Amino acid sequence: MTWVIAVDRQPILDFHARLAPQAPGALDRLLTTMDDHGIDRAVVSAGGMITLDLLSKQVIEGGYVETDADNAAVLDACQRADGRLVPFYFANPHRDPGAYRDSAAQFRGVEISPAVHGVPLLDERVTGMVAVAAEFGHPVYLVCLGRPGAGVVDLVELADMFPNVTFVLGHCGFVGIDVYAINVVAPKKNIVAESSGCYTGVARAAVERLGADRVLFGTEYPLQHPSVELAKFRVLDLTPESWQQVAWQNARRLLGEEQ
Repeated sequence: MTWVIAVDRQPILDFHARLAPQAPGALDRLLTTMDDHGIDRAVVSAGGMITLDLLSKQVIEGGYVETDADNAAVLDACQRADGRLVPFYFANPHRDPGAYRDSAAQFRGVEISPAVHGVPLLDERVTGMVAVAAEFGHPVYLVCLGRPGAGVVDLVELADMFPNVTFVLGHCGFVGIDVYAINVVAPKKNIVAESSGCYTGVARAAVERLGADRVLFGTEYPLQHPSVELAKFRVLDLTPESWQQVAWQNARRLLGEEQ
């Protein structure tokens, strides 16, 4: 069947994986997992700043930490991975954006997380970070939440403020069934969707309503296993051309690699 060939025989760039470089063997485990599942390259940002228990509580009840990501260690790990890992800077809006600007040339994009750092998307501390992203041509990855200030409507307003920046809606929205988020961002051409964690039906809706050129394959490794995310796309019966866009071409375009 064509979908088996499409998913299993074409190059794959995972647009959302995490690396906690302080954990012994983390880099080797990531690369081995990629090899085992046919993933050629991955965009990585820092993990390990906050426990899963605390993160899940903050997602539901609110709250934040001011912890900095170990971006330098992520960058070092990527430099040791022979080009297979693409470093994203995990911005902390509680800090001056100058720290991001000083090292932005070494990174390929930026992640901003209201769930971790708790700063609303339209807050000047976030817009200051996005302004730096605009200077360096970085895509901005973020995950919306189900509360005012961090919702998909706030993302749309932020995207209107920075029309030349591409925003990546992580997980296709706030919860696994967030077709609402797909509908809200559909008119905004500078917002694309990343697919890790969402239901199969939402991934299908994203491809159909946004177009295959606005959807990115991601895994959320190590929280989610790549085999789960690959299985999700195997059942969608995408054409090889659409899968190539989702799994490879769109990511390379956002990263400025497409010829």
